[in-house]
Amino acid sequence: MKTIRLLYPDYLSGGLETYHFGAKLLSHMLPENASQPLFAVDVAAPGKRTHAAQEGINDLKEVVSGMRSAAEILERERPERIITIGGNCIVSLVSFDYLHALYPDAGIVWIDAHPDVSTPEDGYPFAHAMVLGSLLGSGAAALRKRMKSAPFDPQKLLYVGLQDLHDYQQQTLKELGVDFQVQTERFVEDETIVSFARKSSHLLVHLDIDVLDPRFFHSTYFANPELVGDGSGGGKMSIEKLSQVLGLIFDNAEVVGLTLAEYLPFDEERLSRMLSGLPVFH
Repeated sequence: MKTIRLLYPDYLSGGLETYHFGAKLLSHMLPENASQPLFAVDVAAPGKRTHAAQEGINDLKEVVSGMRSAAEILERERPERIITIGGNCIVSLVSFDYLHALYPDAGIVWIDAHPDVSTPEDGYPFAHAMVLGSLLGSGAAALRKRMKSAPFDPQKLLYVGLQDLHDYQQQTLKELGVDFQVQTERFVEDETIVSFARKSSHLLVHLDIDVLDPRFFHSTYFANPELVGDGSGGGKMSIEKLSQVLGLIFDNAEVVGLTLAEYLPFDEERLSRMLSGLPVFH
């Protein structure tokens, strides 16, 4: 099975340059494997931006340009399995859309504290909150029209780690027909994960690092007290529990798509900037 790694350091869809730094750092943290070549998506370099909105989405032109670059890589390389290294959650859109054409029966396990089904009309202009809604046929028209496959079946989606929802998110999920469970008190049962994994011959797994509890894992959005996002809270999962969840998924399904998203190593970024100011390195 041809497997590629897609380095997709989109930060524009989340409005935070640390996404760009985090994606590149994460690509160096993964186990080395010469049989999994790495391809980098062309994303506009970080710098001073106004984040002007078009069609209710900030930096839409640049976001779409990154999506186009990712799609061109996939069409050229024709992988059968993709490890997508983000960047923020938007990076799953192109990879999952591509894989859906190869595996029409594919299910999605969305490991995330948030539902990612917002629309521009909901008032939060960053596209990373719209990605799953777009894959399900809702989300944002500007993103959906970039997709080449049909929307995913809402019944082939399992949320793991989902926390409290805004009213409009809950309404959207109900309108889409998604069977979801808010997991503030208790995570979805192991038996549910195993049963879901076995229902589809192929699975796509989206892992948002902010599913982890920011009290114990600090490279997440919600570990930074200066950030407020759309008012949502952080995750409640330990890394031990996350490891268990991933083990259940990989032991019971053929995973053809894995996204790693929203890794925000704030401390490492600050250290890198400090070191870059030392003349000895130049």
